[in-house]
Amino acid sequence: MAQMNISLPDALKAWAEQRVAEGRYSSTSDYVRDLMRRDQDEAEKLAWLQAEIDKGLASGLDPRPVSQIFADVRARFDKKDG
Repeated sequence: MAQMNISLPDALKAWAEQRVAEGRYSSTSDYVRDLMRRDQDEAEKLAWLQAEIDKGLASGLDPRPVSQIFADVRARFDKKDG
């Protein structure tokens, strides 16, 4: 496993140590790894969401009026429930 040294303000160091003392993490390194994994997961979710938004924007406008779009969606869900 690679090593990385970081500098933290005293308040953040104390916070990390407090989280370890609560028993959820075995070490401050474990805590930081968990934070980084969560950040990575969120970045991947955000990238997926942005790609879906981009696809939606690229698909153009639906020529139907909004009331018709909602009626069509309701009808589709009614078929699934029935």
